[in-house]
Amino acid sequence: MLIDAHCHLDFPDFDADREAVIARARAAGVQHFVVPGTTRARWPRVLALDERDDVSACLGLHPYFMDAHCDADIAALARSLDDNPQVVAVGECGIDARFPETLEAQWKLFDAQLRLARTRRLPVVIHCVQTNDKVAKRLRQLALPAGGLIHAFAGSPEQARAFLDLGFVLGLGGAVTFDRARRLHRAVQSLPDDGFVLETDSPDMPLAGHQGQRNEPARVAEVCQALAALRHQAVEEVAANADAVTRRLFRLA
Repeated sequence: MLIDAHCHLDFPDFDADREAVIARARAAGVQHFVVPGTTRARWPRVLALDERDDVSACLGLHPYFMDAHCDADIAALARSLDDNPQVVAVGECGIDARFPETLEAQWKLFDAQLRLARTRRLPVVIHCVQTNDKVAKRLRQLALPAGGLIHAFAGSPEQARAFLDLGFVLGLGGAVTFDRARRLHRAVQSLPDDGFVLETDSPDMPLAGHQGQRNEPARVAEVCQALAALRHQAVEEVAANADAVTRRLFRLA
């Protein structure tokens, strides 16, 4: 069975055909979807999707949307986590170094969410762009009890090992399907079978051959095929391993 461990099914990109998107995913073998939160305003949509048996929700404040966040959002996140014990993780949270003008505020927001995850013993879903080493250092300092997911990992084998040693797993998606991603390919080949999950980041991060198109959870099957080729394993083996890791990380039934 395939699980898309990171997809934004709540985004308006899917408002016109969400059920058809889910049906296509299920036809491709994708049986479950983990949907992270990005802004406080969107949490109700994420929680509404979580009412489905095939969706699990995370709640968090994404560093890309700093203009949408305010100081009161951390207290609101704490309340929402307490009021919705079915939520499987804190996130999507993290650091995006492409936006240096908000980096200081990003770190403050990230630290606050990490502390919420630590006190509630929840995993975290981390957006980490151009800052793998600094994020790993911060996670080492905090020693989060439930670990988490480094979403859309695109680093080196050494950075991959650093995250694994901290109890985290790596989210692998469309980036692995590009021939030019040689450093990432080396990292993928170095991973243990229990070191990664499959994801699409739909509607973003299109796969090779689908540039310019809306990404969909159905394409996690193509991600699985690309990983199987890189790792010289059967598709069924990669799917089963990733399924087990995702279920363990998010404590899915």
